[in-house]
Amino acid sequence: MQVPERTGSTLMSKKSSLITRTAAVSGFLLLTSVAGCSLVEDRSERYVNAPEGQPLELPESADKSRFSQTMPIRDVKPADASRMYPSDIPRPPDMTSDILDENYAIEELDGRVWLLVNDVPGRLWPAVNSYLSDRGLGVSFDSPQLGLLQTELVNFSKRARQLAELPDNPSAGEQKVLVQVRMAPGVRRKTTEIQVRRVNVEDQPDELIPWSTIAEPTEEALAFQKRLLEDMGDFLRAQEETKAFSRAASGMVSDPLVRLISENDEAVAIRMELDYGRSWAEVNRALGDSGIPVVDLNRSEGWFQVDFRTEDERDPGWFSWFSSESSPEHTHTVMLRQEADAVVISAQQLPGTEASRSPAELLEQLFDYLY
Repeated sequence: MQVPERTGSTLMSKKSSLITRTAAVSGFLLLTSVAGCSLVEDRSERYVNAPEGQPLELPESADKSRFSQTMPIRDVKPADASRMYPSDIPRPPDMTSDILDENYAIEELDGRVWLLVNDVPGRLWPAVNSYLSDRGLGVSFDSPQLGLLQTELVNFSKRARQLAELPDNPSAGEQKVLVQVRMAPGVRRKTTEIQVRRVNVEDQPDELIPWSTIAEPTEEALAFQKRLLEDMGDFLRAQEETKAFSRAASGMVSDPLVRLISENDEAVAIRMELDYGRSWAEVNRALGDSGIPVVDLNRSEGWFQVDFRTEDERDPGWFSWFSSESSPEHTHTVMLRQEADAVVISAQQLPGTEASRSPAELLEQLFDYLY
């Protein structure tokens, strides 16, 4: 059969072109699979060159003392920034041991309420005394070692009556009332917990009333305590520049409430000299603050199931582009056990997991955020 002129060369040309394109695509795919993430823009240098944003503008009527940075960022000098490269960007400093989310925070748990202050008792003792005097509450008895302040009867001071929420018109047979303030070192280092309460008495006591002799407060009493603590927090915030210090109250600092127990230089448990409810709440907070995902929990049985893998172990790698973020996995268990006068926290690793970090490392990280 006779083939028309140039037909064979055309077919060969198309075949050759197809082979060339196939080879080019195959080479590109091979290059992509080898290069991996190199095709993605490296944005790490933007951290160095990012411009500073505009500060938040508050309304003129707002109380600026109530607003502060949730996560303070330390300033970076230009000289230091010039030495930073995409592979050398430093991790943010861990300042959780030195700051709280708020310097004056009202916290409540299991029928108790307190003012958590980011300062030591020795510095707060004179400030609380000043608060009581400013509000017309004269101090009748005090014990810096016990951290207790007890006022005179509030019935005979108009300003004190308003603070204690007594009627404007006193009567001869009305209930006599005084106020007690209790200060103690906080669970976290360099913090103080302040409690207040209104005490009904028959007459002016001639001694300090023990704090433990009062029954559990009612809902009305708790609401009063919150209002009084908020007022005290506002006063202390306004007096932050005062540098007074009480040497007597510095003796209030006793042994730490949280201790790390080690054997052969390895952490085996954490001992918390607190009740079970407070210990559970503190461990739950510490897990959240330290960024350890909680998979499941059971307060009555006393355990947290957590994911204590490293970031690299949690990262699904290059193929995460084609799937959603991986869910936390149960790799370790944090357990709470009630003893006679304390709660003991231990940890164990789930058998069969490939997590590289040990239970001892988990306890050490928890301790850093607990105390």
